[in-house]
Amino acid sequence: MISPAKFLFYIIELINCYAAVYYSNFLFFYLRRTFGFGEVENLLTAAIGGFFYIIAAWQGGKLAQRYGYVRMLYLGSCGVILSLALGMVLATPTAQVIVFCLWTIGICFIWPALEAQICDRAGGELAKMVGIYNVTWAAGGALGYFTAGILIEKLGMISLFWLPLGLTVVELAILPFAARWLKKENDRQCPEEPLTPAVPPADAQRFLRLAWIANPFSYVAINTVIPLVPSIAEKLDLSTSMAGIVCSVWMFARLAAFAAFWRWTGWHYRFRWLMGSFLTMIVCFFGFLTAQSLGLLLVAQVGFGLSIGLIYYSSLYYSMNVTENHGSNAGLHEAMIGAGLFIGPAFGAATLYLVPTAVGIGAWSVGGLLCLGFSGLLFVKYYRKKL
Repeated sequence: MISPAKFLFYIIELINCYAAVYYSNFLFFYLRRTFGFGEVENLLTAAIGGFFYIIAAWQGGKLAQRYGYVRMLYLGSCGVILSLALGMVLATPTAQVIVFCLWTIGICFIWPALEAQICDRAGGELAKMVGIYNVTWAAGGALGYFTAGILIEKLGMISLFWLPLGLTVVELAILPFAARWLKKENDRQCPEEPLTPAVPPADAQRFLRLAWIANPFSYVAINTVIPLVPSIAEKLDLSTSMAGIVCSVWMFARLAAFAAFWRWTGWHYRFRWLMGSFLTMIVCFFGFLTAQSLGLLLVAQVGFGLSIGLIYYSSLYYSMNVTENHGSNAGLHEAMIGAGLFIGPAFGAATLYLVPTAVGIGAWSVGGLLCLGFSGLLFVKYYRKKL
C-alpha cells in the first residue's frame, strides 16, 4: 500500500508534469506565431534550454542530497512560478528565451528531488515505487499534450503561462501536507533496509553506465521532434488542437510501456532489451519526422513511445537501485536527459543553418547522430567484459 506522504508526492508529480508539458512543449507554437520563429530558431531555443538543464539538474540533485528533498521542491516551485509570471509581462523574443531558461532551472530543482523522495526508504518495494512514478508522470505528460492544444485555442496563448503557474501554486499548497505526513512516517519507520540489486554490483554499475548512455540519445530524439511538431502540423494541415491530439500518441505509447515494464520485470539487466529499444527508436524517429501521411505518423509514434519508455525506465531504475546518494544519482539521471535536450536540437539547428536547402536535413543529421549513439552502446557493451 502507498503511504499518505508518497501518495501526495505522486499527486505533485502528476500536476508538475502536466504543467511542464503544457508550457514547454507548446512554447514553440507560441514563438512561431508571435515572433515568427522557424525551425532553426525553435531548435536553438530548445538547445539553450537543454544546456541549462544539464547544469541545473546536476546541481539540483546534489543540492537535494545535501539540503533535503522537500526544501528543494519548495525552491524549485517558487522558481517556476517566478519565471512564468515574468513570461506573462515580458513580450520580446529574447525575454521569452530567458524566461524559458529560468523555468528550466526551476523545474530541474523539482525533478531530482521528487524522484529521490519517492524512492527514499523504498527498500524491497523500489521497483514498485519507480513503476508508479513512471506511470504517473507519463500520464500527466500524455494528458498535457493531448489537451493543451485544445485549451490554448479556447483560452488563448497567454494561458501558456498562467495555467501552469496556477498548477504550480497548487503544488506548493500540497507540499506542507506531504512534508507533515512524511515526518510522521519517518518517525515511526525503522531504519531503511539496504537495497540488494538483482545482479553483482559491478554488473549493476555497468548497466547503469549503458542506460546513462542510451537515455540522452532518447532525449536527442524527443527534443528534436517536439520543436518540429509545428512544422509537421503545417505539412499535414493540422490545427494546433489537432496537432496536440495527433502528436500525443507517442506519449500514450510511452505510458503503456511504463505500465507494462512496471508489471513485467524480465527486462531488468537484459542488454538485448535496451539494444532493441534503441534500434526501434532510431527507425521510428525517421518515420515520425518524414511521414507524409497521418497513418504513417501514428504508426511511427507508437514504436517511438514504446522504445523511449524502456530506455528511460532503465536509466531511472538503475539509478535508484543503489545503496546511497539517491538525490545525486537522480540529478545525474536528469543531467543525462539534459545532455540529450541540448545535443539533439543544437545538432539539428546547425545542419539546418549550414545546409538550409537540403530536404529533411535536420531529421537525417540527428538520425545519424542516433546511429552513432547506437554504435557507442554496442562498443561499450562488447569492448568491455561481457555482461
